[in-house]
Amino acid sequence: MDADHKHSPHLERGVRQASVLAWMRLARVFQKISTISAKQFRAFDLSQAQFDVLAQIGAAEGLTQQELACKLLVTKGNISQLLARMEQRGLIERVQDGRCNGLHLTAAGRELARTVVPQHEALISGLLAPLNEAEQRELLRLLRKLERGLA
Repeated sequence: MDADHKHSPHLERGVRQASVLAWMRLARVFQKISTISAKQFRAFDLSQAQFDVLAQIGAAEGLTQQELACKLLVTKGNISQLLARMEQRGLIERVQDGRCNGLHLTAAGRELARTVVPQHEALISGLLAPLNEAEQRELLRLLRKLERGLA
């Protein structure tokens, strides 16, 4: 090992900055929750992305593909194939609304959303239960502040 690496404080003591430790912890928590969520979605033959589409369209029927892409933080092109698969499965439909197509849940999509969305909300609520309501609100406030600072 050369002299520069031998005396590196990060190699000798490990990472000590609170910012780096918080980021690493946030990544681990996110990964654990994502893994548990994915298992729940698989029981309904859904991916995380498909669940997000169901939840977003269910909350605001008639969204355009562009509006949905903005809400999901992806490009319009990225969701084209996703929407096509969901349309083939009979969960969503595109309805002409002027120059745009509005996205709507089909009866089957609505029924699936009525089941999976509350179940997922209950799962997330349970996973965050180690924090009391005040702590959850504080976590939300801090994450919102951090997100705005990154924009």
